[in-house]
Amino acid sequence: MIIAGLMAGTSADGLDVALVELEPHSDADGDALTMRLLAAREVAFDAALGLDILRLLEPRDVPLALVSDVDARLGQASAEAVAALAAEAGVEPELIVSHGQTVRHDVADGAVTSTLQLGQPAWIAERTGTPVLSDVRARDVAAGGQGAPLVGILDRMLLADVAEPTAVLNLGGIANITVISPDAEPMAFDTGPANALIDLMARRITGDERGFDRDGALAARGRVIPALLDDLLAEPYYAQVPPKSTGKELFHAAYLDRHLAAHPGLDEHDVIATLTALTARTVAQACAAHDVGAVVASGGGTRNPTLMAALRAELGDAVGVRTSDEAFGLPEGAKEACLMTLVGWLSWHGLDAVAPALTGARRATLAGRLTPGARPLRLPAPREHAPRRLIVRR
Repeated sequence: MIIAGLMAGTSADGLDVALVELEPHSDADGDALTMRLLAAREVAFDAALGLDILRLLEPRDVPLALVSDVDARLGQASAEAVAALAAEAGVEPELIVSHGQTVRHDVADGAVTSTLQLGQPAWIAERTGTPVLSDVRARDVAAGGQGAPLVGILDRMLLADVAEPTAVLNLGGIANITVISPDAEPMAFDTGPANALIDLMARRITGDERGFDRDGALAARGRVIPALLDDLLAEPYYAQVPPKSTGKELFHAAYLDRHLAAHPGLDEHDVIATLTALTARTVAQACAAHDVGAVVASGGGTRNPTLMAALRAELGDAVGVRTSDEAFGLPEGAKEACLMTLVGWLSWHGLDAVAPALTGARRATLAGRLTPGARPLRLPAPREHAPRRLIVRR
């Protein structure tokens, strides 16, 4: 089955699009699913859409007209992105899974009360004629789960036969890890900000409203300020017990300014160096708390050598760090779009795509809701057993 996956992450810089072939089979180790990445692309948002999404991510009142407008424009952009990639690859997906752009992920006393993703799927279905699965987090939230991170279902299958406690790390706007151990239930949670605060400071330094710290060059020019780092590390979120999730509802511009107000006169490059150290430290502390012996990293943060050097220093020589491409054969920029295709395959076949052990929900659930394409929906008979392992084929 060929499925297209679309992911817009918390960095809000564009769409990750992937075309994936998924086929079940049985072998000596039981049921497995093979994944073959046919094509992938990162599509930047146009300037106006990108800036409007960033407006929605700030914790302030916004016009309902802006929410509705972004919902439509992002749906249209998603439709064009997947249609273009499918045409170039010469394949027709049987299903499209669109995560959309998270613009709210509200948490109260550790419980997620609501989550909202924009990117109207009707535009995608109308443009392509293909059914679309969307809104993949809400059902888990309704079942008492965090609705995030969803990637644990993929990581658990990729590391079904892991020999030591391993953390699969995603460095997007927010950092999350899935911890897989040979003798314990897997767990997944957000560790804190990855690029969210770094990007804010990079935009202030460069004057570019959509900028980021390219190659970690800005942080490399500064030095870590211990007093500011200690202040940031006092954030209560880090001490919460998993499962837990967070977002830009917490780690936003006003949050950063409150901390900077207590440390006036700091050099901007020292601030971004300290924020980079914050990401590395909080990820490393989360890994240490679960006796992690190896880390597999993906996401945009892996392209920041200053951040990756800081992370390796914090983890220590005993903890090996590889990218998802090195470990699994999945390009770091396509991994979450590939996750969407797996979520789609499971839901299409009547299988749970979100696990309570990973999100804290009361029960496992299917994920998402379907928008029909050009023809009536014809779902296959539900499968009785979910595959245990995922094998990536080139």
